[in-house]
Amino acid sequence: MSEKTQHYLLPEQLCIGLYIHLDLPWIDHPFTFSSFEIKSAEQIATLRSLGLERIEYSPERSTCDPLAVHAPGETAPEPVADARISQAALAEKRQRQAQLAEQRRRVLAYEHEYLLAGQAVKTITRNVFARPMESHQEAETLIDGLADSLITDKDIAVNLMPERISGEETYQHALNVTILSLMLAKELGLSHEALVTLGVGALFHDVGKAEIPSRILLKQGVLTRAETAAIQEHVGYGVTIGKRMGLSQEALEVIAQHHEMLDGSGYPRQLSGAQLSELAKIVAITNTYDNLCNPAHPSQALSPHEALAQMYAHRQNHYEAAAIAALVRSLGVYPPGTLLLLNQEVFGLVVSVNVGRPLRPIVQIYDPNAAASQPILINLAQLPDLIITRTLRPAQLPRTAYERLAPRKRCSYYFDASDDPVISATLKDSNGIAVA
Repeated sequence: MSEKTQHYLLPEQLCIGLYIHLDLPWIDHPFTFSSFEIKSAEQIATLRSLGLERIEYSPERSTCDPLAVHAPGETAPEPVADARISQAALAEKRQRQAQLAEQRRRVLAYEHEYLLAGQAVKTITRNVFARPMESHQEAETLIDGLADSLITDKDIAVNLMPERISGEETYQHALNVTILSLMLAKELGLSHEALVTLGVGALFHDVGKAEIPSRILLKQGVLTRAETAAIQEHVGYGVTIGKRMGLSQEALEVIAQHHEMLDGSGYPRQLSGAQLSELAKIVAITNTYDNLCNPAHPSQALSPHEALAQMYAHRQNHYEAAAIAALVRSLGVYPPGTLLLLNQEVFGLVVSVNVGRPLRPIVQIYDPNAAASQPILINLAQLPDLIITRTLRPAQLPRTAYERLAPRKRCSYYFDASDDPVISATLKDSNGIAVA
């Protein structure tokens, strides 16, 4: 197979309509992308100020031909670049890169904490039957530490395990739901004491599944009616185990009601409205969200945006309105880990939420011409011309984009505390239909 022909022009040949590729590190030029169509005289002036001897361009993506080379002694009027704008753009780029480096440092720290907490959950869960009271005390100690970290750090990033570890799905799910529940409760303004009670209930919400045969829990196909009924019995088993552990009534209510819904459509008792515990309403939301993002069968996983949209569409019937609103504030309309297709056929991965601008997150974009060691981070709130076209699943990414963006197989959750009680955006479902 022959290599693609590269085409070059001189800086003096630049004109509006050319699609150019900059052979410079992304951090060393002021443009959003290293490849783009020239749209203004100011861009031409900035390009010429970069000091490049020649510039690559794509004839097939350009809407015009390069200007003719001027004869010796012949000059053309030069467009003027605003050096202040270029320098400001470069400075803003470098600041974003520094923020990304800091975020990665913090993510590594939180990953370590997550792994340690996961090991603690595994030990606690394994000892539930042999030493129930001791497991309860160990759980309270773990939750107390997690609750303190969430309260004292106003900008929490939690990166969950990227790969499913065979046989440990239960521990991962329990910890995910616990962390999400504490984050949501913090956003709702619950006391430290309530956070600990909630966390203990969330940690043990599925403890009754230990009594369900693994052949049913791990079944790949559609469950029979009898198998579905058997799985639903885990709630009652869990309450019985929780009583042996000496859990508080409030924590037992979390276990008993985490599958109940506001409209009475849940199980096992079809409770509704005021019959439901406030703490259980929170865990009902976080349990559903993690199950949608990280199901037992990864092929059935929804993207974070799809999961949030699906839940938001049912908010009036199934979930507490204030808690769902807090979840959207916490995770953003496009939660971190969401893959995006932007206009201009640009692929991106949401890395964090813009508080107050949930429709305009901070995104790592895929630029095939940029070095893998220089990830490109953009703030959509500052780039009105870039529009989110739709969300994607990992299988919809080209292989090169998938390898560069490296979306985790298990979702990431990110919390950015905000005092703003208003959600300033509509959330859309996966078909693009407004549900707000």
